[in-house]
Amino acid sequence: MLLSKDKLKPLTLGILGGGQLAKMLALEAYRLGLNVAVIDKEANTPAGDLTKLDFTNGWNNQTELAQFIDASDIITLENEFIEPEILEYISKTKQVFPTANTMRLVQDKFIQKNVFAKNNIPLPKYEEINSIENLQQFGQKYGYPFVVKTRTLGYDGYGNFTVKNETECKIAWEKFNSNSNNSNNTVEKNTVERKLMAEEFINFKAELAVMVVRSRSGKIAIYPCVETIQKNHICNQVIAPARIDIDIRLQAQEIAVRAVEAIDGVGVFGVELFLNENDNILLNEIAPRPHNSGHYTIEACFCSQYENAIRAILDLPLGSTEMTKPAACMINLLGERDGIGVPANIVDTVEINKVALHLYNKKTSRKGRKMGHITAIANDIDDAINQATNAFNKFEW
Repeated sequence: MLLSKDKLKPLTLGILGGGQLAKMLALEAYRLGLNVAVIDKEANTPAGDLTKLDFTNGWNNQTELAQFIDASDIITLENEFIEPEILEYISKTKQVFPTANTMRLVQDKFIQKNVFAKNNIPLPKYEEINSIENLQQFGQKYGYPFVVKTRTLGYDGYGNFTVKNETECKIAWEKFNSNSNNSNNTVEKNTVERKLMAEEFINFKAELAVMVVRSRSGKIAIYPCVETIQKNHICNQVIAPARIDIDIRLQAQEIAVRAVEAIDGVGVFGVELFLNENDNILLNEIAPRPHNSGHYTIEACFCSQYENAIRAILDLPLGSTEMTKPAACMINLLGERDGIGVPANIVDTVEINKVALHLYNKKTSRKGRKMGHITAIANDIDDAINQATNAFNKFEW
């Protein structure tokens, strides 16, 4: 048992955020004999449902945050949208990982890219955008199409816009700038002059991801390089290991480690990469938390990304990232309707052997929302894909 400072109770892991990533962190924490505290801006979250130490008024509520800090012995996070100032405030009394300094380097994607560029990590061409003219200049310089991104708060395709020609530069600008004249309702909700950047469009052969764990003492554990398949800008499938040459997989792992070290990361990090048409690897972005592309590790690896995240922040020896079988496939279960988050039928899915079903217990569903996932492990990739696909096709919302 890992004990708190007073030696009278198990150590309590505090988690900022209560979604599915926090839930899977909490399940591993309980297995290791820890207690869990969760803070979120709402009640009835997937992770909050697991603990009596559930704080539902959010980290911007000073009283609530103080109670959460007092209940926790060490703190981590499940999303990258928490202000570094909050983490800095927490660190005055409790250790929190990733640190505020790490989050300042990754939370703004333009700053993140600058950090990686200074460390000679291969990247797509990118520039800061402050006007429609900047967008037009980027298109003239690097060609069309290219991608406009909000520098903060973007995920699963939210905060991205692909500009196909010069005419769409104005559309892209107005999408993210609520002070522009706009009669087409293309402005994203709650945006006021969002900071923007542009990136060249990569004609990729594959999208890749690598989970990297780094402990407080600098020890590193690297998970296999996986292939991610997107649908409507949301990860649909993860195939492990990636169906590419082993030399390229090793290169992707090496780049991912360099990226985590560049930001002095502690914890687990999801590193997204492109394999372009010339077999060159370019880093897309990094997530300072457990990642969708690492869900497969729960069943497919000796030590999951969630357990290793906990080991890293406690500075325990890191667990084996080796796969227990040669292949795995994970498929996301996305909401197909608005309404209650309970599926209509899981019987046919759970009848299939060698397939694991994870439901996140989100109370409401909406189209495209991540509601669960399915993982299959097998002796070859085609078998894993077929098993996971068969189970997915039998699932009914």
